[in-house]
Order: sequence, then structure tokens, then C-alpha cells
Amino acid sequence: MDISNITRTGRKALKLKYCGAVIVAAGTASRMGGIDKVMALLGGEPMIARTVRTFCQCDAIKEIVIVTRPDLISEIQTLCRDMEKVTAVVAGGSSRQESVNLGLNALSKKVKLAAVQDGARPFVTWQLIDRVVRAANTYGAAAPAIPVKDTIKVVSGGMVSSTPERKTLQAVQTPQVFDFDLLRGALKKAKEDGAEVTDDCSAVERLGMSVKIVEGDEKNIKITTPMDLKIGELLLEDTL
Repeated sequence: MDISNITRTGRKALKLKYCGAVIVAAGTASRMGGIDKVMALLGGEPMIARTVRTFCQCDAIKEIVIVTRPDLISEIQTLCRDMEKVTAVVAGGSSRQESVNLGLNALSKKVKLAAVQDGARPFVTWQLIDRVVRAANTYGAAAPAIPVKDTIKVVSGGMVSSTPERKTLQAVQTPQVFDFDLLRGALKKAKEDGAEVTDDCSAVERLGMSVKIVEGDEKNIKITTPMDLKIGELLLEDTL
């Protein structure tokens, strides 16, 4: 009997569906103290270039759409001109939800799985991307996460109202990967309900769907402040 197609859990491995990625880099970088984080230099090159290149290196990703500000479209197109998997660079919307939706619109009709990535996470690895895509291929929705180290307090009116058990808490990262139709439907429902979701998992969770959590990476930080950029430079030195 050929067992090459059987996983350790005894289930047959599913054929990997065609996966497209939406890399969201349309923010205003309001917390960066005047630094444009999309084009901020990290190791001598724009941060967005590092993020996109890693997605190009992952065999599970077949095409990539970058969503950015209108004023950066031409510059990012030039940056990515030799990255064959980049099929479009499009303008984002007034919110992250809208920007993701515009990115999904620009993917080809071949896409069955959609990976959504923060452009400001330049230390994502192709191994992590692959891990999340394969989990979504099986479960329909997946995201990487790492356990939180600090005790978290729920605060109301400046006072602590509760303290969740730390062992149940994890900090979610990107890429978050979903069945394409599921994500489109979830974002559409959130818009109809006027719900503001902080990530794409939240939109899917509102439909009552479960999201598979896979092991994240502590180095997969999101750069949102000048301090994060300094930490990024240190991480980069550590990898050289």
C-alpha cells in the first residue's frame, strides 16, 4: 500500500489549492513619527520589498497583489518589476477591511485560498507562510500566533475589570489564510453590519467559523513605531 499520501494522523493529505496573497501596505503610518513605514529602509532596502520577496520565495503562493496608497503605486511597481509572482499593485481604501477587499478583487479567478499579509511584517519566513497555507488548505481558515508573555488586563474607565488566564491567550500574526469565498463573504457581512474588525480572522469568526492556529514566530514582528524599526535593524543584524 502506498502510504506516501497519508499524514501522521491517518488522514489523507489534501491537494494544495491555488493560493494568492494580498499584501496590505496602504496605511498612513500615523505612529511612525513622520517615517513612511511602507518605504522605510531596513538593511538598505524598502521594508515592503523584503516582505514581498519572501512571499515570492514560497512555492505555496502562486500570485501576489500589493495594496498601497495611490502615491506609492508607481514606486512599488518599479520595486517589484522583477518579482514575477506580483500580478498587480492597486490602491487601497479608507479602511483595512476595504483595502483587503480591493486586493481580493485584483486576484485571478484561479485563486481558491487567499493569504492576507501585513506589509509591515518584513521578517515573515517562507516556512511560516507555507505552514499557514497548508493549515488553511485543510481547515478553511488559519493564522499564526505566539503565546503572550505579559499578564493582560481588561480595562474599563481606567479600572481593571478582569484578568484573562494568560495560558489561554495568544498574539495573532499574519499571514492569515482563508478559503477565498469564506473571506469574501465574511468581509461583506462585516461591512453590511457596520462592524469594524481588527483582523481578517475576526471577520471570519463573526460567522461562527473556527480558525486553526499554527505556531507563529517571535521574529515576525509588525513595525508600527520608530522603536519597532530599530528592533527590526537588530533582528536583521542577527540574521546576517
